Amino acid sequence: MVDASPSAASRAFVDSLERALLRDIGALRREIELFPDEAMIWQTMPGIGNSAGTLALHIAGNLQHYFGAVLGGTGYRRDRDAEFSRRDVPRAEVLDQLDRGAEAVRSTLARMEAAALQATYPEPVGGVTLPTERFLLHLATHLAFHLGQAGYLRRALTGSAITSKAVAIGELVP
Repeated sequence: MVDASPSAASRAFVDSLERALLRDIGALRREIELFPDEAMIWQTMPGIGNSAGTLALHIAGNLQHYFGAVLGGTGYRRDRDAEFSRRDVPRAEVLDQLDRGAEAVRSTLARMEAAALQATYPEPVGGVTLPTERFLLHLATHLAFHLGQAGYLRRALTGSAITSKAVAIGELVP
């Protein structure tokens, strides 16, 4: 018999959300790793405002702030302006920041309770307040959006069609 309680449904949502987020963080890591050299991580093209390195730092800061600091109480201090202004950050540091974002997701969702998902997210974002569950779904789609941007930019800059196997459905299987 399937447990249809709100608590079981919330745990299933959290587990699915965690799998999707960790899959996409891993794919963004692979995109950064596929650049042939560190300098290209910071290149853009006409009409493109953010490099893949900038997108990765932004996602890492976003996850560490919204999952880690706000929900997990990690004490992380976000510098959003630096996410968009830093350049020539070594690849190893970019990857480390993504790993820290993944850990913020893991540790916070491991402790997430059903009631917290239904509560209002503790911090208004862009003047909007949402239920935590809906805001976390927004964070997952935000990550996927920037993952796609980084992938297209890498292929356009390098001329390489090598795939990072982003959004591989098999990574969602328990």
